[in-house]
Amino acid sequence: MNRILKPVTYVLAAIYFLVDAAFIAVAKPVSNWIAKHLVLRKLRAWIRSLRPYPSLALFSVPVIILEPVKPVAAYLASTGQIMSSVLTLIVGELLKLVLVERLFSLTRDKLMKIPAFAWAYAKFRQAKSWLEATEAWRTIRSVSKAVRNYVTQMKTTRAVPLPRN
Repeated sequence: MNRILKPVTYVLAAIYFLVDAAFIAVAKPVSNWIAKHLVLRKLRAWIRSLRPYPSLALFSVPVIILEPVKPVAAYLASTGQIMSSVLTLIVGELLKLVLVERLFSLTRDKLMKIPAFAWAYAKFRQAKSWLEATEAWRTIRSVSKAVRNYVTQMKTTRAVPLPRN
């Protein structure tokens, strides 16, 4: 059983890390920009004024609306429309992550008052902590940092003009 679990853990860690890194790297700055945007001040105040269960309903909206993006992207890919498929998946997932992240940051305290949500969130954090503690996660993280450092180094060495003879 352990021989099967270890490779599966590596695959899950790699997939989770790659998806997380790819989408969160873009979603988090967009979400932070939205948080600072003055035009949305009244909307943020209204969202924060909601009680726990209306907050949960609002938090669910982006997931309910944007989760069907995955099967749509799969359909597009299956009909040979690869670029449309990839674009649909990326835009839909980024939009969903940005909206969910912003709504969660605005309603976290209210959502944690709902026992089932607090329990599920604790289980999610526990599973994420377990995954991040695995050898597979540490290996993938290490490789990712090495690649990132290499790319950064390549950028800085290319930025320096070569001496002329």
